[in-house]
Amino acid sequence: MSYLLALAGNQNCGKTTLFNALTGANQHVGNFPGVTVEKKEGTIKRQRDAVLVDLPGIYSLSPYTSEEVVTRDFILKENPLAIINIVDATNIERNLYLTLQLMELRIPMVIALNMMDEVRASGNSIDVQKLSEHLGLPVVPISASKKEGISDLLDEVGKVIKNPVPPEKLDFCTGEVHKAIHSIAHIVEDQAKAAGYPLRFAATKLVEGDKPMHEALGVRGEEYHIVHHIIHQMERNLGTDREAALADMRYSYIEKICADCVIKHQETHEQIRSEKIDRLLTHKYLGIPIFFGIMFFIFWLTFGVIGEPLKGLLEEGIAAATAAFGDLLVRVGVSDWLRSLLIDGVCVGVGSVLSFLPIIVLLFFFLSILEDSGYMARVAFVMDKLLRKIGLSGRSFVPMLIGFGCSVPAIMATRTLASERDRKMTIVLTPFMSCSAKLPIYAMITAAFFPQNGALVMISLYLTGILVAVLSGLLLKRTLFQGEPVPFVMELPAYRIPSAKSVALHMWEKAKDFIRKAFTIIFLAAIIIWFLQSFDWRLNAVQSSADSILASIGSFVAPLFTPLGFGDWRASTALITGITAKETVVSTLTVLTGAQSGAQLGQILGTIFTPLSAFSFLAFTVLYMPCVAAFAAERRELGSTRGALLASLYQTGAAYLVALLIYQVGSLFIR
Repeated sequence: MSYLLALAGNQNCGKTTLFNALTGANQHVGNFPGVTVEKKEGTIKRQRDAVLVDLPGIYSLSPYTSEEVVTRDFILKENPLAIINIVDATNIERNLYLTLQLMELRIPMVIALNMMDEVRASGNSIDVQKLSEHLGLPVVPISASKKEGISDLLDEVGKVIKNPVPPEKLDFCTGEVHKAIHSIAHIVEDQAKAAGYPLRFAATKLVEGDKPMHEALGVRGEEYHIVHHIIHQMERNLGTDREAALADMRYSYIEKICADCVIKHQETHEQIRSEKIDRLLTHKYLGIPIFFGIMFFIFWLTFGVIGEPLKGLLEEGIAAATAAFGDLLVRVGVSDWLRSLLIDGVCVGVGSVLSFLPIIVLLFFFLSILEDSGYMARVAFVMDKLLRKIGLSGRSFVPMLIGFGCSVPAIMATRTLASERDRKMTIVLTPFMSCSAKLPIYAMITAAFFPQNGALVMISLYLTGILVAVLSGLLLKRTLFQGEPVPFVMELPAYRIPSAKSVALHMWEKAKDFIRKAFTIIFLAAIIIWFLQSFDWRLNAVQSSADSILASIGSFVAPLFTPLGFGDWRASTALITGITAKETVVSTLTVLTGAQSGAQLGQILGTIFTPLSAFSFLAFTVLYMPCVAAFAAERRELGSTRGALLASLYQTGAAYLVALLIYQVGSLFIR
């Protein structure tokens, strides 16, 4: 028999860090809200029969966003034995708002009071014993990032598993709210019992106007009118609306608790430091230029100063290994066709992609530092004004930001958006962000045609994606997605020094994903490409790949790309294979050109592209439809294949138009 426990708390309170500490897992941790958008499971240390579920961070049990629905549905429908509620001790007043709601569920609970090291360092203090007495719950002071107090927390969790006692029935409401909750509780007592909901929780949700609770309890007819009358009477007597009345009631109780338990002399050192730094980094006029300056510096280091020499070394190593493997095949007498498949197909195709591993790892080293420091949350804040002009709020920047890593988790991250309109619009625009899978394409073309201006070309490509997303947003908000964006409220976490473990883990995850893709999707694609470029339709071996099956397919599509400057069948074929995985564009061009080194590849690419058409090709790869994995994510989140197909057609159409403008307008000035 296994026990199910839930880990719940506000966004960015250290929940995933605590999950890793309690289970020994290595889930990604980020210092900005919305990192976790799906529930994750792990077995608790010392309690091998207890499964802990890391739920998305929420601020209340009102289902405004998809991740709040995930958390609420899990707690209400999966019936966990207990809840570990993590509370940010540096923002205890705000965090206890969720705690009071969780207590209404009458599920056994342990409070993990996180970031106590920061509280102590700033000279503040919290009387943990008094707090426990006020809440009627065990409270354990911890520092999840430093693993302080984890052993005590595990002990307390073990006690709760052995003796699961629900929270004491706390009746902290007063006056008109008290009257409304208890009046409604008498009316819906039978329905709440039948539905399996705690009575106070059900009554409170009805006071809030919670539609799912109305539907679950089947409050209709005369009962509905009575409930509505009670709430209306409460609002009239208090002179405020229902949600504000409940919020005031909860915060009044929280203020009493904190007045007795919390001694606060000043803000924490981290908060004071953050306020000083934010005067510059979130400046009204300097915020966005500083962001682009930081990104330019990162690209300069990644694609020039550090990344390119490391890529060259790995490329030489792969070439030497390939040559040695080829000699071995000759010595053992392997047939020519099999040797060609293994060397010209697999080794060249996979090796050409693997050589870009240092660039991928280096870029995510820098991005991980920006993310874990808390800076990326500030970028979302300063971008709010720009995004609002295109019909979105700054919160949409978080999925777009994740899109610079991979479109799949970025599309999933749109679940953090409260508005369905904002969510669908963000899903359509997010693939315009340059994911890491496109980096090998950028690096290959940049090294061949723009070696002296690599950082400038790179940032221009990222800006192209952002600009097209902006223009698309302006178009879509006036057509398919009319309406106003929801108000933007986002917590700005304190700046923190990134932990070496977190940065290393992030780099390892990206490297592992890249290597796995190289030896699965790209490995298979390299074999298929080798076969199609080595045989004609009658399956006769060809002397020139121009007579192959692949050439005939590519030549059929190539005229479409002639106005864009790259009508060569090899370029069009590479774009088609890139739909499986963007890195396949590199392996396809490498296999089709027969290049054995980066220098040789650059020379052959010079016969396929001019510098202008090469940039046009890059612009197209930035914008055209995402890979099949991202398409599947779009289909799942939009809820229909038709919606995902329309989104992909729009993205590819935008890519074609931008590449056409670049080449045709550029041709007027460049001969």
